[in-house]
Amino acid sequence: MDADMVDGDAVDAAAEEAEVAAEVVEHDIESLLAERDSFRDIAQRLQADFENYRKRVSAQTADDVDRATGRLAEALLPVLDACEAAFVAHPAEVEPLFNLLLSELRKQGLEAMNLDGRAFDPNLAEAVMREDGEGDGEGNAVVVDVMRSGYTWKGRVLRAALVKVRG
Repeated sequence: MDADMVDGDAVDAAAEEAEVAAEVVEHDIESLLAERDSFRDIAQRLQADFENYRKRVSAQTADDVDRATGRLAEALLPVLDACEAAFVAHPAEVEPLFNLLLSELRKQGLEAMNLDGRAFDPNLAEAVMREDGEGDGEGNAVVVDVMRSGYTWKGRVLRAALVKVRG
């Protein structure tokens, strides 16, 4: 019986050790799963931060390019004015060049403002002359003559028009 008892105690001790080992392994698994989830959260945050950074840099680059091309278009406005003046004096000779220059600038985002006959907007034009008369019926001045064309570049005013207003 002593041998059976020793064998029984050994079995009980082995079972207890196995139980303790199983608890340790279960605890380690839970710890590893929590650590894995933590690393996954960190990786997802970093990925989202990087994606936001990439979008921000892309938008900033596009904005920088638009500003740079806008400055180039602004530098070409005196050439466009000279072509417009030459077109008035010699339409047949200048028209092809004037239209080509204007169409290429339009492709890039330049738009001439058509203000003649419209209500005066100080955000789009600068009134350099005023004549007496009735405006648009609501007390607003009306553009009666455009003395220098105004242009927008991709929706922003590049150069305000110089106009004569009535009212």
